[in-house]
Amino acid sequence: MRRFLKALFFVPLAVLIIVFAVANRAPVSVSLDPFGNVPPALSVELPLFVLLFVVALLGVIAGGIGAWFGQSGRRRAARAAERELSAKRSEIERLRAARPEPAETLPSLIR
Repeated sequence: MRRFLKALFFVPLAVLIIVFAVANRAPVSVSLDPFGNVPPALSVELPLFVLLFVVALLGVIAGGIGAWFGQSGRRRAARAAERELSAKRSEIERLRAARPEPAETLPSLIR
């Protein structure tokens, strides 16, 4: 069922991306020189869909990095909790090993 739902979402999305790419094949000039009005030294000519995909990819990467830095406190707390849990488990094992064997205190009723 999950596979079907993924296909139901991603197949139309792929079709839309392909249609967008075909509709926006015209090259555009991207200038990386904001101050020059003469032919810029830093410019690239790309199809519009490539430019938009690159910008979207850079946005995803920047968002991922931001989320990763934003979750650093949670990761730090999880590592501290894991260390504490490990220490408690070793303490439990140490206490179990130090505990004397229980003696049979009740006499057997069947002889």
